Amino acid sequence: MSDHSNISGAPGFWYRNQRRLAPALFLAPGILFFSIYVIIPIFQSFNLSLYEWDGLGAAEYVGLRNYEELYWDEAFYTSLRNNVIWLVLYLLAIPGGLFIALFLNQTVTGIRIYKSLFFFPFVISQVVVGLVFTWFYDPTFGLLNAMLAWVGLGPINVLGNEHTVTYGIILAGLWPQTAYCMILYLTGLNAVDPEQVEAGRLDGAKGWKMLWYVVLPQLRPATFIAFVVTIIGALRSFDMISVMTQGGPFGESRVLAYYMFEVALSEYGFRMGYGAAIAVVLFLIMLVYIGFFLAKMYRDERGG
Repeated sequence: MSDHSNISGAPGFWYRNQRRLAPALFLAPGILFFSIYVIIPIFQSFNLSLYEWDGLGAAEYVGLRNYEELYWDEAFYTSLRNNVIWLVLYLLAIPGGLFIALFLNQTVTGIRIYKSLFFFPFVISQVVVGLVFTWFYDPTFGLLNAMLAWVGLGPINVLGNEHTVTYGIILAGLWPQTAYCMILYLTGLNAVDPEQVEAGRLDGAKGWKMLWYVVLPQLRPATFIAFVVTIIGALRSFDMISVMTQGGPFGESRVLAYYMFEVALSEYGFRMGYGAAIAVVLFLIMLVYIGFFLAKMYRDERGG
């Protein structure tokens, strides 16, 4: 008797439902781990933000007091302002990655060497990137000030100046982020339909018109992923700041993720509830931006 049938000869439960059950079974381990390590901690953060807790003793319920304190906290607004600057300038990685990918997609001599050079920032650690740019900006022996000296300009302490420190760190972060976007677009360019490109050429499209009307619409999935990953990277930026400035000078390079670490886990307080409140604000900002792009992509798909 066939394995797919029971004693009465009727098809078994698995045989009847395997197409419906197989995807769920494959997804189940991933969904389980995602729920345990992502979804549940999000709700725990919301709950913890309503308490005052030092991480060891009993937690005291304080309601919305942590959020009220955030409202009057100048360091919070400094961190929020820096996050907005990060968010705006970090998006430059997307067009930067696109144009590098378009260049690397050409057939030119030594293209493999160029690809390796542009790919290199993506494979090294953010900590290493932070250290390299710290040395690059150093006012005594850094390469930046050596180049400025060649044109007769004085030394600039990028990381020691409260007006330039955030922009210096963002520039360092753009280096690997642009490489990541480049990889996404290189993958997308491999899926561009050559027949559509040829049809565009026959219609007289070339240069910017070809890019805007023929190539970019086919790169929409890659663009969406690049936007989401770049926004998340900008809003949760931590490691570069920790390595390069530790929030200084005078706390002017803080962002929400680093300020959350300071108030919750550093020597400044062990205020877990207050740190959780900052995490909730950061999560809601991410949710708004990613929700906006998801809704826009859904509308574009429906319209298409």
